[in-house]
Amino acid sequence: VFHVSSSQFKGQANLHVFEDWCGSSVAQLRKNLHFPLYPHTRTTVKKLAVAPKWKNYGLRIFGYILPYKDGDFQFAVSSDDNSEFWLSSDDSPLNARLLAYVGKLGSEWTAPGEFTKFRSQASKSVNGFSSPLIILFSLFVKDESSLKMNHVDHIPQTLASHDPVPAKTHTSSQHGADMLQPDPRDTFFNIPMIDPSHLENVLPACLYSPTYVVKDFPIARYQGLQFVYLSFVYPNDFTRLTHMERENKCFYRESPIYLEKFGFYKYMKMDEEEDDRPFFFPNPDGEFSCVCDQIRGVWQKHQHPLRPITTARPPPAATPPSANSSENMLPTEPLRVTSYLHTSEITESQQQRPDTDPEPEEDGGLSEYSYEDVEPRPGWAEESINWQRTFSVNSMDFETLRSDWNDLRCNVSGNLQLSESEVVDVLSQYMEKLNERNGGIYTLLRIINVEKRRDSARGNRYLIELELMERGRKVVRLSEYIYLLLHRGRVEDSLENMEGVTWSTVYAKPLLCQPVMLQWKKDVMVHFVVPVKNQARWVQQFISDMEFLHRETKDNNFNIIIVDFQSEDMDVEQALRGSSVPRYEYLRREGNFERSAGLQIGVDTIEDSHSIVFLCDLHIHFPLNILENIRKHCVEGKLAFAPIVMRLGCGSSPQEPDGYWEVNGFGLFGIYKSDFDKIGGMNTEEFKDRWGGEDWELLDRVLQNGLEVERLRLRNFFHYYHSKRGMWNSQASKAPKG
Repeated sequence: VFHVSSSQFKGQANLHVFEDWCGSSVAQLRKNLHFPLYPHTRTTVKKLAVAPKWKNYGLRIFGYILPYKDGDFQFAVSSDDNSEFWLSSDDSPLNARLLAYVGKLGSEWTAPGEFTKFRSQASKSVNGFSSPLIILFSLFVKDESSLKMNHVDHIPQTLASHDPVPAKTHTSSQHGADMLQPDPRDTFFNIPMIDPSHLENVLPACLYSPTYVVKDFPIARYQGLQFVYLSFVYPNDFTRLTHMERENKCFYRESPIYLEKFGFYKYMKMDEEEDDRPFFFPNPDGEFSCVCDQIRGVWQKHQHPLRPITTARPPPAATPPSANSSENMLPTEPLRVTSYLHTSEITESQQQRPDTDPEPEEDGGLSEYSYEDVEPRPGWAEESINWQRTFSVNSMDFETLRSDWNDLRCNVSGNLQLSESEVVDVLSQYMEKLNERNGGIYTLLRIINVEKRRDSARGNRYLIELELMERGRKVVRLSEYIYLLLHRGRVEDSLENMEGVTWSTVYAKPLLCQPVMLQWKKDVMVHFVVPVKNQARWVQQFISDMEFLHRETKDNNFNIIIVDFQSEDMDVEQALRGSSVPRYEYLRREGNFERSAGLQIGVDTIEDSHSIVFLCDLHIHFPLNILENIRKHCVEGKLAFAPIVMRLGCGSSPQEPDGYWEVNGFGLFGIYKSDFDKIGGMNTEEFKDRWGGEDWELLDRVLQNGLEVERLRLRNFFHYYHSKRGMWNSQASKAPKG
């Protein structure tokens, strides 16, 4: 409980503003990552009628009240949209109870001063006051002017500020995204690793030299994107954003216009009807193919280009037009066009005739929104629908139609899927060799994860991750790179010496082998480098996330390097010093925020060149397996890692992940320090006073130096929504009055 401040703050209340949030209900505000302790803005108000003329925000007002006289009082609240009024029976915020509110669903609202719209808006009579929220009496405020943004002990935490519904009751209303379902990949790091000596000489050694590496190849600025390929995964990791495909159907090869007009009709075979009436089907190019003689029918005056499916049988012959027929009546019969979504009767002249505006209604006529029943106008024929029309379809795996090209146009598709038959074939060979080497002590329990990088000109690289039973008593995990050489046209492609046989045949039998210099280090140090400036709430969240990561994984081999450009809203170094992260480095730099320079300064402090640098952002939610994901996708001199993060939309969270994959961004980047130094580090000169594009420029040089860039969508890897307002060096203009 905080105490009443000096009299200079009498007549004011604390106002905390939570920006970067979409939603209309108080329940949604409580889901804000920073609510209630870390608002975007702390200020005070002298009146209880706040209208900032802004958007995407939530407000919390609190303080003490002093009634002007004894007696019973009634309180009421109005707002647009939802709001809640909480009042304590004494001077403790913990005793606050909900007395009045506007709505619970987010759709309810009132006009200013409208206190009688909802039954819930007005409280019952109350006697005696001392409240953490505000009403129209003498007010007292907590002075926050001298506090840093991460000083939060004075902020009341009550039932009003936290979701009163226990988490376990939310199961029935959980978000429906497939990606939220548990996956063994998420916790695989908890299983003890197999004895490395048991993996020695399991497979013959071979050189790893993929043909798609572009070392010393001249790449134009920002063209490195075209040389990044995707890996295939097995089993399905459900990174496809199926819950976001209501409007975005880019996963399918058909254009949006084609799908809107014809749907998936080309994959369907309509069953024949009793009258054996022929149909016209759209071909994949969006044109119509005639598969029968012209169907005779009668042209209707009122023509809609897109109508519901119909099976109305046309008359046997056309009727000659009468004298009062429409001047557009044609003696020829129309074509009946049938598509998956729409059926209509049209004529050639109608296809060519531009749309015309409808004639205005005469005064006194019925509006099209009239609720009165109206008889169909003469000449209008209501089309019938055959609900018994059926079709046949073959099982269609749309994943097989995708390629490993880095598609920058589709941000809802997930990782490429690897066929089960291929996985079984490769792993059966590997398990046979593993047991042959170790006396048959291993049994395969589960295939946790297999990742394939395809190189049809040379061979396929696999990362295999298996859960094994050792000697029937101990469960261990295996995570290794193996190589399936497909075409060996040179003797140096294989290091094995098979009785002097030289592999000169291009299509020799594929060889499963151990790629030399392609082993990932299980305990290598990972350095997270993050430049910051005046982002207190996000810095505090990042530190808390790193503490949680350490607490859950017990992994001590990571380091936080924060480069601080003179933050004034919090003492970053003090926050790091008081945290439980295993190790950290705090670097302070003067001047304006520069992302490239900040990253380079952080990397320069790393002494061990054989450790991994992870160029990081501040607004990230990390999965618990992030450290192992970085380590196993970074191989010194061979691989760098650019995981694809999911950008959450406004109002979304890791528990309700609406958003899209950031397929264009390469700012989150893992690479060995030695490789980073070799390519020249960040381009600090060209990107001195700006950021945006420095990640693509870095990618160009990484590829030109002969490294592969592994590109995968990571489960539970999110970028929180945030606005750019008030960030880094931008200055807010003075708000206009009124």
